[in-house]
Amino acid sequence: MRLSGSPLRRATAASVAGALVVGALTGAPAQAAPATPASPDQVTALAAALGDRSGGAYARPDGTMVVTVTDDAAARKVRAAGATPKLVTRGADDLARATAALDSSARIPGTAWWTDPATNQVVVSVDSSVTGTKLQRVEAVVSRLGGSVRIEREAGTLSIRAAGGEAIWAEGGGRCSLGFNVRSGDTYYFLTAGHCTDIAANWYADSGQSSLLGSGGTGSFPGDDYGIVAHSDAAAADGSVSRYDGTTQDITAAADAFVGQSVQRSGSTTGLHDGTVEAVDATVNYVEGSVTGLIRTTVCAEPGDSGGALFSGSTALGLTSGGNGNCSSGGTTYFQPVTEALSVYGVEIV
Repeated sequence: MRLSGSPLRRATAASVAGALVVGALTGAPAQAAPATPASPDQVTALAAALGDRSGGAYARPDGTMVVTVTDDAAARKVRAAGATPKLVTRGADDLARATAALDSSARIPGTAWWTDPATNQVVVSVDSSVTGTKLQRVEAVVSRLGGSVRIEREAGTLSIRAAGGEAIWAEGGGRCSLGFNVRSGDTYYFLTAGHCTDIAANWYADSGQSSLLGSGGTGSFPGDDYGIVAHSDAAAADGSVSRYDGTTQDITAAADAFVGQSVQRSGSTTGLHDGTVEAVDATVNYVEGSVTGLIRTTVCAEPGDSGGALFSGSTALGLTSGGNGNCSSGGTTYFQPVTEALSVYGVEIV
């Protein structure tokens, strides 16, 4: 059995593009934007280079890349780099202070927060379990932070998703999904969620546990949510993701997600679903513990989809972590960025 995963090569183009953008900021501002629009990687690097003069970047539905700015001089630099500026009142430092206040005072299971660059605010979501004194505690923190933070109610209960691309079965019980197949030299592995590798070290390709897929699983959860398992048979490490319609999607690179990006998720419970990236660097407070640095999306997922692949075209983006809602009424799902797992384990796409 060949399990679909994602060959994950760390993309070096982003760092090169970022260096070009940062270099452009040191010269005289151009009067007109370049003929070639800035790429998502360049825009992300530009927003970071502006520091407190920007509140982040995002893509509009029509694909236009926007960089938020706090002054006209920064706006000119954004136009010169080939992106669209948007004037806002809060820079990165103001938003970071709001996030730090939530980190210290509102880590309650059922809550999550992230920066929304389009509205120039930090958003706090609370699920249906956050009521009474817990809700009052969150509301008090948000009230102290003024207009820099807003609260959103979410249906259902925030939880980890206990499975994901094609099904993998834990020794002793439990199901998750394979994310992406990777390798280091001649040794092959697969990535999945860290809360999955917490279940067991040995994983099987079938529910009857007659076909050993991999062993020696280890991971990081909470804090992060990634795990890695060594393949028992390198021939099982296929470099694609199942689309659950009899076809697969080849994965040829890995990259960081950006706000507004169109994405798809493959998981063993609900198959293939699509949506949009709503935020990056989100903090999620599960009952099992807090996880930071996650990708928030409008893609639905259900228990059993954990560890499954988040991708955009041929580019790997993340591993299914958790969320709320379902694929009947809709929901929100969070993903561990795959680039972090690749870097930590020193692996690349098959």
